[in-house]
Amino acid sequence: MTTDKSYEFSISVETAYVPEQSDESDNHYVFSYTITIANTGKLPAQLISRHWIIKDATEGVQEVRGLGVVGAQPFLRGGEQFQYTSGCVLTTPVGSMEGSYQMVGEDGSSFEVPIPRFTLNMPRVLH
Repeated sequence: MTTDKSYEFSISVETAYVPEQSDESDNHYVFSYTITIANTGKLPAQLISRHWIIKDATEGVQEVRGLGVVGAQPFLRGGEQFQYTSGCVLTTPVGSMEGSYQMVGEDGSSFEVPIPRFTLNMPRVLH
């Protein structure tokens, strides 16, 4: 009998420009993003921390590390998902985010779930 010890998670992202909080004349561009973290496997795990790499259009880079997401450290069993919305501020109307979630399995093993790069852009800036 073979036991599969791999963890399977998927990440999906939706982004939005927040004009009412932005000030283009001051190079202050606010974006929101909604992330869904889904445990697509059978093994449960808990999200412990996050690491973000945020780039603006001039390749300015911010790195953000912290515990959990929006004050939570969700524990996800197979088939469960967790969704949250957060935001970031850029000095350009276009940028990107990518990173990883640091997870701990029920058996105590640590692993990372990559967050694929996604674009943040003001409407009508990109074709």
